[in-house]
Amino acid sequence: MTKAKILVVEDDTHLLQGIHDILTLEDYDVITAENGKLAVDALGKAQKLPDLIVSDIMMPVMDGIEFLKHVRQETQWTGIPFIFLTAKTEKSDVQHGKRLGVDDYLSKPFDADDLLIAVQSRLERQRALHEYYSAAMRNLKRNILMILNHEFRTPLTLVVAYADMLRDPNTTAMNQEELAAFVEGIGSGAERLRRLVENFIMLVEIEMGEAQKIYQWRRAPIIDIDAMISKACDHVRRNPRVHNELKIQLTQPLPMFIGDREYLTFALIQLLDNAVKFSPAESKITIGAQAENDMLCLWVKDEGRGIPAKNIDEIWETFQQPERQTYEDQGAGSGLAIVRGVAMLHSGYVEVESEQGKGSRFSLLLPITQN
Repeated sequence: MTKAKILVVEDDTHLLQGIHDILTLEDYDVITAENGKLAVDALGKAQKLPDLIVSDIMMPVMDGIEFLKHVRQETQWTGIPFIFLTAKTEKSDVQHGKRLGVDDYLSKPFDADDLLIAVQSRLERQRALHEYYSAAMRNLKRNILMILNHEFRTPLTLVVAYADMLRDPNTTAMNQEELAAFVEGIGSGAERLRRLVENFIMLVEIEMGEAQKIYQWRRAPIIDIDAMISKACDHVRRNPRVHNELKIQLTQPLPMFIGDREYLTFALIQLLDNAVKFSPAESKITIGAQAENDMLCLWVKDEGRGIPAKNIDEIWETFQQPERQTYEDQGAGSGLAIVRGVAMLHSGYVEVESEQGKGSRFSLLLPITQN
């Protein structure tokens, strides 16, 4: 295993040497600096960044607080754990450091065991976080590859195949019915690709915080909830493959509330598409709205196959689709994650009630009064 590298910053040369010797005896790779300025220079020149920084607060030239600011402002350094060495009387510096994101404190005077425990616990915590995020990243990459391989390739293959047949000289004698079937096949594949791309863009906006900025800019009073629901229904009905009966059920009076009409319509479309996907053809799907205390509830109810109880908590996560392998369902598993993200933008939340074999009801609950 590679030695953990530790940068120690301390203006007291005797204490600095003592810390260096203690950590070196425990097989750490130790580099030192006598003030924040020298430490910044050492970080800038380092071929391998330290796994941990241990720094005094009170130092000449550049003190620990200013040094911490520099570390947290540099993208490549900001993830390095940081321990402050502080006298018990430096309470204001401790509070300032916490606001800047220091990871731990070690009060002077301390013995060797105090130092080693603080260093070891912080390194183990950083290692655990790294393993967690590495596993999450591997899982994300696996899901993206699966979606690119199946969800994007299938409709793209459909579009290309039909287009190739239309270009083939041997197909020039097609009748109108055959030509219409080809065009419908191209349109179906293109529409599926468009939905996938739109969903991915929306997920990125939510995850990167861009959706929050857009929401703050676009949010406005909404009084025509019925029109918003009708627009979502019309969008879904335009899909020639949808044969379900869509019904609207509004419980009056419906309140005015503050929201983003476009994001909410998009979320309702996701809920309707989800209901269509997991319901028998010709079955009824109901979308409704009602006031519940100080919340507006937008809901979609289907007569589909329902969700296993063991999967209820995971359905709102990105790329999750219960029993996907069993039923070979289409879709990237992004729709419900988008709905939850839109709810959170509005300071709201989501709920689901489901019974296997009988259907599900998904609810988007939004506060009527918002700041």
